[in-house]
Amino acid sequence: MTSNGKIGVALLSFAHVHARGYADSVVAHPDCKAVVIWDEDPYRGQLEADKRNLPYNEHLDQVLAHPEVDAVVVNAPTAMHANLLIQCAKAGKHIFTEKSLTINASEAIEVIRAVEDAGIKFMISLPSRTRPEILFAKKVIDEGLLGDITLMRARIAHMAALDRWFSGGSNWFGDEEQAGGGAFFDLGCHRVDVMRWFLGEPQSVVSQMVNFSGNYNIDDSMVSVVTFRSKAIGILDVSWVHRAGPNPLEIYGTEGYLGIDTSAGGPKIQLISNKLSTGDIEGVICPTNLPKALPSPMNQWIAAIKDGTSQTISIYDGYNLVQLLEGCYTAGRNGHEVTF
Repeated sequence: MTSNGKIGVALLSFAHVHARGYADSVVAHPDCKAVVIWDEDPYRGQLEADKRNLPYNEHLDQVLAHPEVDAVVVNAPTAMHANLLIQCAKAGKHIFTEKSLTINASEAIEVIRAVEDAGIKFMISLPSRTRPEILFAKKVIDEGLLGDITLMRARIAHMAALDRWFSGGSNWFGDEEQAGGGAFFDLGCHRVDVMRWFLGEPQSVVSQMVNFSGNYNIDDSMVSVVTFRSKAIGILDVSWVHRAGPNPLEIYGTEGYLGIDTSAGGPKIQLISNKLSTGDIEGVICPTNLPKALPSPMNQWIAAIKDGTSQTISIYDGYNLVQLLEGCYTAGRNGHEVTF
């Protein structure tokens, strides 16, 4: 802890586009104090340190040995995650990290072992799991209102490749070796994680991936079709070449349908279920009394460190995400079905 009893946090890298937002959250939190900045890019790290009036240290071992550093927030390129997370765990530091956990499942297992051996608090940022509409969908599935799930279709897309969002310090998003993959690996994480959470263990997958824009040498449009052990089929549709249109999530079951679509006024939800009575009126139910949003992954993590409270997102959720991502990409790169 710091001298004033706060959780001392080291900010490790500003490579990720969300890094500044996480840093702002640490600084604004009453139970935390940002102590020091490290970055694999010394120029970027020093620049950010100067902006935030914090010290910069280019030596990671010294940062992890700092007496006031209790925890770290990791925003390095994904290819660096495995070594960086293991090093932080072995130093006994609590870890918050951007997704994806690692590039592949074997690396993820190594990280899990290090984290469990260290007994630290670990959080991976999967914010969709805290959103009211996603919590509602999980509740509907768990309560059997849709019966047995037969198919889930999930799209998430924006115009990152069309408008060349990544440049300079964020250009690594378009480098497969550093990022692990393109649109599907980055943006797709949100839908891949939710589908894995909803439908359980995957059995096999086939994929089609293309580089449509040519603006980055990486997939910018990709579709995967996953068969789950439950016999449900999942269709994942991710794009960086999406100029306009919806990003729906649709779930079909033997007893009904649930649809979620994003809109400027908030998510629009439709539910049809044979398990719900609507009296003499037949039609779509549009629920408004949704579950309350859960605390953000960052706030859950800080509370777990300070008070020992439980977290709703675990390192195993990070592993499940990586496993499915790896399978989808292997299928797309090799042009054949992959079994899990």
